[in-house]
Amino acid sequence: MSVRVRYAPSPTGKLHLGNARPALLNWLYALRHNGTYVLRLDDTDRERSTEAFARGIEEDLAWLGVTPTLKVRQSDRTALYDAARDRLIASGRLYPAYETEDELEIKRNRARLLGRPPVYDRAALALTAEQRSKFEAEGRRPHWRFRLDGRQVQFDDLIKGPQTVNTGSMSDPVLIRADGSYLYTLPSVVDDIDLAITHVIRGEDHVSNTGTQIEIFEALGGPVPRFAHHNLLTGAEGEGLSKRLGSLSLSELRADGYEAMAVALVAVLTGTSLPVEPYADIASLAARLDLSMISHGPARFDPAELLSINARLLHAMSYVSAKPRLPAAISEQAWLILRSNLSLFGDIERWAAVLGAEFRGISVPEDHSFLATAANLLPEEPWDETTWGTWTGALKAATGRKGRELFHPLRLALTGREDGPELKSLLPLLGRKACLARLS
Repeated sequence: MSVRVRYAPSPTGKLHLGNARPALLNWLYALRHNGTYVLRLDDTDRERSTEAFARGIEEDLAWLGVTPTLKVRQSDRTALYDAARDRLIASGRLYPAYETEDELEIKRNRARLLGRPPVYDRAALALTAEQRSKFEAEGRRPHWRFRLDGRQVQFDDLIKGPQTVNTGSMSDPVLIRADGSYLYTLPSVVDDIDLAITHVIRGEDHVSNTGTQIEIFEALGGPVPRFAHHNLLTGAEGEGLSKRLGSLSLSELRADGYEAMAVALVAVLTGTSLPVEPYADIASLAARLDLSMISHGPARFDPAELLSINARLLHAMSYVSAKPRLPAAISEQAWLILRSNLSLFGDIERWAAVLGAEFRGISVPEDHSFLATAANLLPEEPWDETTWGTWTGALKAATGRKGRELFHPLRLALTGREDGPELKSLLPLLGRKACLARLS
């Protein structure tokens, strides 16, 4: 069987780290099985869906390395949904219901008071033609419900194992609103059938929906895909990662300088049996990760882990990979020395400034005499990694300073920073002229 998966975001907001998890898990599964990846924009919410959000989704996926084989929009496929609607009505599986939301809430509250589950009582099925006509004359427009079989729906989840959903304990789901617009469920099933989707990989919050959807697949005579429900990324306290948390939106993570691979690794590997560690590329990750490695427990996101894996990727990044993004002042030698001090790629800009001819470091008056002596003892070029030891050895002998008292004023004067690479490596990059200017 040729694998066909789909990722189906709604263009009603920005993608966030939690959205990246199903997007990437589907992509990795398609890569692993040489399959087809469909991007389906679920844009039936006409009020909240925007073209800007749709473009943003495609840009975010491209940044992560996801390149869909096929792209479709539900707003272009209404005729398919209408045809499926008519078939379900003709077969008696889709029926009109006229209760208002207030009336439904009264029914639910009454059921709760009686100690019963607030399940829809199917009163609409008992309506006569005259009663329906009366409702229509009053200006009521029906919403349409799918009549469930009320049985034990069983499926073998590729992550969670054998699952059973009892549709007898569920209300018949509303598939079409009173204004004629479709809710998520019917278009999703119709698209999965039409696009020949073989595997549906999504969050575990959809498990109960799967029972309903399997019944709709069967009612429409379509093949039922395999399902895999993964654990959801949560915050430290178990809270969900909302798409409204701008700090976790993919576009903001990108703007903040995180590497796409770091975001992908954290989004995918958190909550699995595999450690969050560097991989050469997405294909390498696809070859390693199997759905069976996804935990049944929570997947807690730790921002510190994202920063850590981002730094590890930068520390191993080759000059060839980094060069297109580097400031002109950063040579290959400079990159190889500086990369181990980076947490985000943008940090290299500060080091480019340190290497600049106009840069001036920091000094305090009580160190001025010491720095003047250091300037006088500065060796002639050429310099290499032995120059630092030769110079500081002479300076120690001349001033009697040692340890932090010797090295700290030099670091501040030359780099303006408390941290950074070893000065024995950095000194040849700065050169004698720049060092003399800073020591002065």
